[in-house]
Amino acid sequence: MSDNQGLVDAHHHVWDLDVRPQPWLDEPGHEPIRRSFGTHALRSAATRSIAGRRLTSTVVVQCIASVPETRDLLALAGSDPLIGAVVGWADLTSPAVGDVLDDLRTGPDGRYLRAVRHLVQGESDPDWLQRPDFERGLRAVGERGLGYDVLVRSHQLPQAILLAQRLPDLPLVLDHAGKPPIARRELAEWTQQLRMLARQPQVHCKVSGLVTEADHDTWTTDDIRPVWDVLLSAFGPHRLMFGSDWPVCSLAGGWNRWAATVEELLAGCSAAETEAVLAGTATAFYRLDSAPQGGTSCS
Repeated sequence: MSDNQGLVDAHHHVWDLDVRPQPWLDEPGHEPIRRSFGTHALRSAATRSIAGRRLTSTVVVQCIASVPETRDLLALAGSDPLIGAVVGWADLTSPAVGDVLDDLRTGPDGRYLRAVRHLVQGESDPDWLQRPDFERGLRAVGERGLGYDVLVRSHQLPQAILLAQRLPDLPLVLDHAGKPPIARRELAEWTQQLRMLARQPQVHCKVSGLVTEADHDTWTTDDIRPVWDVLLSAFGPHRLMFGSDWPVCSLAGGWNRWAATVEELLAGCSAAETEAVLAGTATAFYRLDSAPQGGTSCS
């Protein structure tokens, strides 16, 4: 059971540019976040509650294709009680992926590794998620009791649907709701495919990363609400989890503004539904209760 007064941020990032470059930050538009971010900065940013809940636990997610970065994130989780789980990276196309995962899991603070992710959104191969070597890697993930974070853009959702159908026993969570094209207001195709993906019961979804798919400067809750309505009806609250995508969300309003928006979207939900979205779903998916928790609050 999750703390009924707690708030879990199921998706955020940290990076130290003095330790490891982040080449993606060189892309235009990322200038405001082209610096180092640690959990101390997250604590300073996340000062707003949602439905009376303050941040008590987080899931930190990999940024680059780097096993050393994953080791750094595991070490951070071991030293900072705010972090309850790590979504790391390993080369899932490698024949040695099982050995790499075992090494991560048995190494220092390896107990915090709960899922892996690959940046499929950047792959040009329209069948990347159907590659036999990749599927073999995902089976190795599932055999070790780990989940897989699916990072795709909206046009790649058909790949995710096929993946979920082929691997019904692998716990999956869709990052950023599949990046719906909110700014273009073209949600019909995304809606259809999202509903198809949600028919697979092992698939969960993060309510995260939506503000950066909207117009960064002019978005309002009304721009986000159509996406929320689809997610809620397709997945139900017990397969949805709140995530901030901090510090990337700082490009379009920041942690507190997104928190206020989520609270507004949850206004019609029951206490049990709110608990699921804000803590319960993430706690169950990432098994947060099985990692030592320090109850660190940002208040």
